[in-house]
Amino acid sequence: MSDSSRKRRMELSTLLHDLHLSPSSEKPLPSASLPPITELLSRMQEKLIGVSSESERISLIGHLECLFQTADPHWLFCPASTNQDDGWVELRVSYGSLVSALIGCAALPLCEDDCGSLPAAAYQSVPSRAAPVCSALTALLGTLGNGAGHTGLLMTVGPPVCVFAVTHFQDQVWTSSSSRAAAKSLQEALLRAGGWRDSAHLLMGDGSQEKRGILGGILDILQPQLTKDSWQRCEAVKLVFAWTLLQVTLPSLSPHLPRLLPPSLLLNDHHRPENCMLGVRCLHHIVLNTPAADLRQFNTAEVLYQALFKHLYTTEAAVIQAVLPCVLDLLLVLETPPSSLSPSSSRRKPGHHDDVLRLVLTHMEAEHKVVLRRVYASALPPYIDRMGVAICRHLRRVERVVLGYLEVRDPPEETSRLKILEVLQKTIRAAWPRMQCRVDVLLRCLLKLLLDVCSDSQLTDPVRQKLTGQTVLCIGLLDGCLDGGLQSLLQQVDSSCCSSEMLRCLATVTMTTDR
Repeated sequence: MSDSSRKRRMELSTLLHDLHLSPSSEKPLPSASLPPITELLSRMQEKLIGVSSESERISLIGHLECLFQTADPHWLFCPASTNQDDGWVELRVSYGSLVSALIGCAALPLCEDDCGSLPAAAYQSVPSRAAPVCSALTALLGTLGNGAGHTGLLMTVGPPVCVFAVTHFQDQVWTSSSSRAAAKSLQEALLRAGGWRDSAHLLMGDGSQEKRGILGGILDILQPQLTKDSWQRCEAVKLVFAWTLLQVTLPSLSPHLPRLLPPSLLLNDHHRPENCMLGVRCLHHIVLNTPAADLRQFNTAEVLYQALFKHLYTTEAAVIQAVLPCVLDLLLVLETPPSSLSPSSSRRKPGHHDDVLRLVLTHMEAEHKVVLRRVYASALPPYIDRMGVAICRHLRRVERVVLGYLEVRDPPEETSRLKILEVLQKTIRAAWPRMQCRVDVLLRCLLKLLLDVCSDSQLTDPVRQKLTGQTVLCIGLLDGCLDGGLQSLLQQVDSSCCSSEMLRCLATVTMTTDR
């Protein structure tokens, strides 16, 4: 026996003695004296669950880490039973139970009244308990990954280890810099052990038996905690679920849709804005990564639409900002985009696109909060693009919104005005035959805007140049709608009432008709 082997067996003998799992002996234990690994794992699990003091728990976890590092891998990961099938099942159950017990040593406290929020003091001891658990599990995965033929065992311990690592590598009140670093190292050890490239590959695999993903196993762990009555008891559950979902893309998401959609809808329906936004983000990811045919099945797309549409009535800017792009992508699943209809098509009936745009424009007219105005203005241009010529149905509302938003300053970046100018440009290009009767009102508004911008000393030069450039472009488009009919009117502008800068801007308006 080599010196290294003799030393490792001596260390193992000492560990077994410290764990009260073997008689005291100063000599290396022979192979026959080692208990079956499943028996050892069962005793370790009992000790982890029954330990009373924090110092004893930390000491025991440290012994386990040393055991995983020093014990013979063949003894650690080979079944003792003569029946190989039963032996492997028993081994996987034993390791699964031990890993669960280890993870339980750093479990987050639960909220008793389902409010889903505990004071930071309640998590004070969690980081100091999570770091040694991460180290012990990292040692286990390091030894497990060095051997071959342990795929079944890795698929057993991988899901709970991944859930634990994701829980503790996030910047939250229950983590510290050291516990986050330990959790990240644990996640990296898991990837190395299974030969996975990254977290997405870890979850989805590549379709082969050798490189299977563990998404199903993770959902088995999370699903009982993600019911309507229990998901708020642990603050980390929703974060782990969202992290998991956002890693899964086409085509792996669709088979798990029945398990991923209900928790996303629960988050979406919650009254707290941060939970609601997380739910909207999950739903948006589902819409983008699920085939349209699968979303239409069982009326799923309509359910999503109704769940999201109600958020358009909220006054939370962050929620509106998340919902509007999500609804826009979902509308592609529900109906044909109005802009894609050919001129020879029969008269189009109003649909979901019209309902959403009508409600958004109505809210924009009455909105006075600067933050919400910016959100609405930024989200409107893609909707105008999607409508195409069908925007003619909404021209009156669009006109009122344009006039109202261009009148109000939005320092320092003038986001609302710039986006509304973009909306006006897209509207003119799409509905130019209907713009002639509106030129007078729009031109007055644009000239007033140009006058205000050129005389506003608080604007920075880049912002002023953007505003004047976009305003001049709108005037040029209106001029094109009248086949150059604005030229004579612009030449009559009284130079004594405006600055030389404004006159230079008006001089750049050409006779080019842009339709």
